[in-house]
Amino acid sequence: MKKIKLQIEGIKCEGCIQRIDKTLKNIKGINSYTISLENKDITIEVQEESLLNEIIEKIESLNFIVISSQIL
Repeated sequence: MKKIKLQIEGIKCEGCIQRIDKTLKNIKGINSYTISLENKDITIEVQEESLLNEIIEKIESLNFIVISSQIL
């Protein structure tokens, strides 16, 4: 399993967190994740690194911008 950290622009409130949460729950291969409103980032534990592009596309489809991604 791999951990991915995404820095997100546009997370402003609890409603933003809920929208991202709902989207991430529907992606197969994600084991767990934490979304930080304070740090404006998401740490995701995935089965395969290849999920990174799909995760970024889904988050950006919600009108957020993924500023950076890092595999931990």
